[in-house]
Amino acid sequence: MSWMAWTMPTALFFVSIVCMLVTMTVLELNFPTTVRKGLLPIATTRGDRMFVWLLSAAFIHLAWLAVGFAIVWPATVISMLWLAVLMRWG
Repeated sequence: MSWMAWTMPTALFFVSIVCMLVTMTVLELNFPTTVRKGLLPIATTRGDRMFVWLLSAAFIHLAWLAVGFAIVWPATVISMLWLAVLMRWG
């Protein structure tokens, strides 16, 4: 695995993704999800909304960097707020 620069932020990112997948699996097993239509124009499940959030979080961070800000913590906070909105009303 020497092809990847395993820095602490990179490791935290992948550990976070694995934790989210495990959490979603446990939630699905204990509280099966139902398809519902909310903010998004399509009917979605909990997993669909998580996937949409992952994509939009990537775009939020890319847009933040494109504007020219070097510190990405504010973009992360915005992404987390978007996750809360999307999971609650998405």
